[in-house]
Amino acid sequence: MGRRGYPAEFRQRVLDLIAAGRRVRDVAADLGISEQTVYGWRRQERVDQGIDPGLTSAERAESAAARRRIRELEAEVAIHRQAGELLKGTTSPKGDSRPSR
Repeated sequence: MGRRGYPAEFRQRVLDLIAAGRRVRDVAADLGISEQTVYGWRRQERVDQGIDPGLTSAERAESAAARRRIRELEAEVAIHRQAGELLKGTTSPKGDSRPSR
């Protein structure tokens, strides 16, 4: 499965098995997931608990949302710039032949 492909409950059960003393290799083999995935979940849990330094899950989610919003805004700005460039050389429909009142 891809990133974030496992439900949070499943990840927590895996971490509970590891905390209960089961080996990462055994749990990963039994459940058909990679050892690296389990190690990553364990590392993130330690960060979330404040044991290890790093970005918590909430901080990661906030950062991802901010990056996504920035991409959207940059796309909007690009569209407005392109529209401005297209409209730069156009004339008004009335031809500007009469002075405005």
